[in-house]
Amino acid sequence: MIRSHSVETVRAAEAQAMAGLPDGELMERAAGGLAEVAAARLEDSEGSTVVGLVGSGDNGGDTLYAVAELADSGYACAVVVLADGGREALRQEALEAAEDAGTIVHVAADDEDAAAQVIAEADLVLDGIVGIGGRPGLQPRAARLVDAIDDDAWVIAVDVASGLDPSGETGEGDAVWADETVTFSTAKPAHLLPAGEAATGRLTVVDIGLDLSDAVAAVERLDYDDVALLWPVPGAGDDKYSRGVLGVVAGSEAYPGAAVLTTTAAAEAGVGMIRYVGSPTPVGLVHAAVPEAVVGTGQVQAWAVGPGLPAQESEPSGHSQLAAARVALASDLPVVVDAGGLELVDGPRPAPTVLTPHAGELARLLTRLGGTSEVTVDEVRTDPLAHARRLADLTGATVLLKGATTLVITHGNPVRSQAEAPPWLATAGAGDVLTGVIGALLAAGLEPHDAASLGALVHGVTADRVSGGGPLRALAVAHGIRPTVRDLLARGRTAPV
Repeated sequence: MIRSHSVETVRAAEAQAMAGLPDGELMERAAGGLAEVAAARLEDSEGSTVVGLVGSGDNGGDTLYAVAELADSGYACAVVVLADGGREALRQEALEAAEDAGTIVHVAADDEDAAAQVIAEADLVLDGIVGIGGRPGLQPRAARLVDAIDDDAWVIAVDVASGLDPSGETGEGDAVWADETVTFSTAKPAHLLPAGEAATGRLTVVDIGLDLSDAVAAVERLDYDDVALLWPVPGAGDDKYSRGVLGVVAGSEAYPGAAVLTTTAAAEAGVGMIRYVGSPTPVGLVHAAVPEAVVGTGQVQAWAVGPGLPAQESEPSGHSQLAAARVALASDLPVVVDAGGLELVDGPRPAPTVLTPHAGELARLLTRLGGTSEVTVDEVRTDPLAHARRLADLTGATVLLKGATTLVITHGNPVRSQAEAPPWLATAGAGDVLTGVIGALLAAGLEPHDAASLGALVHGVTADRVSGGGPLRALAVAHGIRPTVRDLLARGRTAPV
């Protein structure tokens, strides 16, 4: 699992570490790791010129020391000073080390055009303008000089891309868009949240010896190895009932395919048994696609409600299905709710609940349940984390907000974010598949926070495998769940202890 920590937590760990280390040791470790990564990227691209953009903070010092190491290794290095106070505002020992190694120093305030020309000629740019103490956005001069970076240059952000909100709460806006971010000891929230992930690029973590073993994470991300730790694997004494029975209320005469996608995904995820409730057309399709599914109500361990389900059913054959959906939501069993089922949510329910809206559905839910002004889709997309948290506050549920970076919010737990899915997964029916996977995990006994984030991980990995870089269908994703889980479990069994 990837864990990120807040600025306050990192600062406290740094202070604790520095109390037992020689002065400057942490910065030396950070700069050494940064220089090693930069040298590797230069070797890969056959680059030879480096420019460091430096401010007055610790990141500027890290960058200066790294540039000094690169200059000593034979690379042509320059530094552009962006600190308001010029050279005098920099870490003087770091500046001296860079100059002693032959680095050319340009002060942007003295000749911005010359600085821009130097930047434009760089094969690799180190962004050390501001770090985790910075505020969102770039100063105008910094923004102009960042624009001078050549499109072919490799840009490495030091710790956090300058201009990002380190907490990941607000959007990128005017920020450095890095090809790679080299951060120290732990990821920061901006690296894993929608507001900063795109500008972060590849994330490389350099261990500088901070002790964060007991620190509470701000944001988490499950990785491949977590599947073997969390996925419910049956034992010799299990049967179909003990493995989990999932009730599925999905599909309709208008949207019959949703029933096939949801039940297929649940079956492929390994649920012990499926009880499907629906109208005649989707019942026939489910019989053909998932013959092991049992039609009708009965005892279940969890429910999956909503894909393809109209909140207002005009067909008499659908009335009993809507009634079953309402019974499921009124029960004391775990429920995952998607699509049309979200229209039936009218407040908190005491049992474990996962809501899986996309941005538009989240906006409608907040407008309907919030009791204040209308919430727009654009507002949700601008600040997805805050709006997902608000829905979790209003409902007490685990909220999975679907998107390029999927967020999972549960009170009392760190935010989780998953970003394994390719853009090709933005296709009709993909959410139905996710609902089936999460439902299977809830029926097997997983808590909503784990079921939602693990489901999002496997859903995204499966889509990436099935896509292979090209178009995909939701049904292909559903059929890909089983081999993906198999391979991820095998990976966990063969991983070194």
